[in-house]
Amino acid sequence: MAKDQEVVLTKLDDARTQLFHFKAIVIAGMGFLTDAYDLFCISLVTKLLGRIYYHVDGSSKPGSLPPNVAAAVNVVPLCGTLAGQLFFGWLGDKMGRKRVYGITLMLMMFCYIASGLSFGSSPRAVKVTLCFFRFWLGFGIGGDYPLSATIMAAYSNKKTRGAFVAAVFAMQGVGILLGGVVALTVSSIFRAKFDAPPYSVDPLGSTPAEADYVWRIILMLGAVPAALTYYWRMKLPETARYTALVAKNATKASEDMSKVLNVEIQAEKEKPLDIKSNSFGQNLFQKDIFSAIGWLPKAPTMSALDELYKIARAQSILAFCGTFLGYWFTVFLIDRIGRFSIQLLGFFFMTVFMFALAIPYNHWIQKGNHAGFLVMYGLTFFFANFGPNSTTFVVPAEVFPARLRSTCHGISAAAGKAGAIVGAFGFLYAAQNQDKSKADPGYPAGIGMRYALMVLGVINVLGLCCTFLVPETKGKSLEEMSRENEEEEQQTEETHQIETV
Repeated sequence: MAKDQEVVLTKLDDARTQLFHFKAIVIAGMGFLTDAYDLFCISLVTKLLGRIYYHVDGSSKPGSLPPNVAAAVNVVPLCGTLAGQLFFGWLGDKMGRKRVYGITLMLMMFCYIASGLSFGSSPRAVKVTLCFFRFWLGFGIGGDYPLSATIMAAYSNKKTRGAFVAAVFAMQGVGILLGGVVALTVSSIFRAKFDAPPYSVDPLGSTPAEADYVWRIILMLGAVPAALTYYWRMKLPETARYTALVAKNATKASEDMSKVLNVEIQAEKEKPLDIKSNSFGQNLFQKDIFSAIGWLPKAPTMSALDELYKIARAQSILAFCGTFLGYWFTVFLIDRIGRFSIQLLGFFFMTVFMFALAIPYNHWIQKGNHAGFLVMYGLTFFFANFGPNSTTFVVPAEVFPARLRSTCHGISAAAGKAGAIVGAFGFLYAAQNQDKSKADPGYPAGIGMRYALMVLGVINVLGLCCTFLVPETKGKSLEEMSRENEEEEQQTEETHQIETV
């Protein structure tokens, strides 16, 4: 590695923690906040859409989305996310992180608003436009995965890098809680203004016409956090590691980092080079599990807005106690006990609690046992986030070389999203009752919730085994982990030998 590059990178690794780092966490984490907001709210939206657009006169149950529509609404954005992770990951390495960073946020803002508008009032028009804009929403969100991880890892010092990168990802916990607050607030306002009877009393009147505004407002409000940080995202300089190692301009890298980190970095003057374009499905279906164990009232006993409110309340409680706390436990402990230990513990306890739920499942669904089920179910979320959900975001941002870091992180994230797509489809159908007459309308018989949980437990065991292949990156520089130091030294030595000959 050239001396001027080494000076810049060493200064970055040793830089003290400053206000800029915390500002960067918020700016970089906003994409994850909006991702989690969408993931939380869409389960509420699908329930409401079913009641509004798929009501069947004379049915004993409220309307629900047909299986193909429910699958499309839930899975289409995951497909978009996978595509965005691959495309923007590659583009970030070709054009630089900063050049494409604002594009992802603008795409998210536009698609949130367009999703809420979802032109037309017929079921088909709403379905098609909602799926179309949700695909592109996912595409923008997918781009934020490799770019935000790479940018935060590059800005961080060696001592606290894990905590900072994990904190960016932990903004998902904030997004989930924000989604809960928004859903509860909007549904409360409309419940108070447009009181409606339960479905069992008045099937048609249980869903007031104004309910159509509720889901649209909830979705469109997702654009607000992204819009608030767009200006600051555009103000972020290109990361010094990209500028120094990929663009080969250590002078520019030192100037940029001197401004934001308040450190003096001296590099030899050089001519700038012209760089040419060179979780398992559980979140989506919490509402189904709550209904299966009897924690939520039967749908016919509630109006549409009552159902929205009670599901939002239940998911918010679980999100805070499990998901939110799990993220932040990772932030505080990842640079103390390491990535490997957290991932190993996470998979181990997820396996334990998943089988503890599945094997005596008939016991947990009995009246009076729901609290125990929810505690252990919440613990699976806690250890998913104080575990592999966080570490699989942090580690790929650390182990790949700078010139490929964004691309490889995108591939890694896309692999995880592919698993989420399979899980979303699989859990949606597999968790249906084994008795077809008791399955949700339009669905075939499944293996039942008990066996679906067992399948998830087996997948956790596989993840536990794969964890032993994960390198520990705690306390090491990015260049040490990616072995860029060794590569540069080897190239320099080979060049020297050639010149000598």
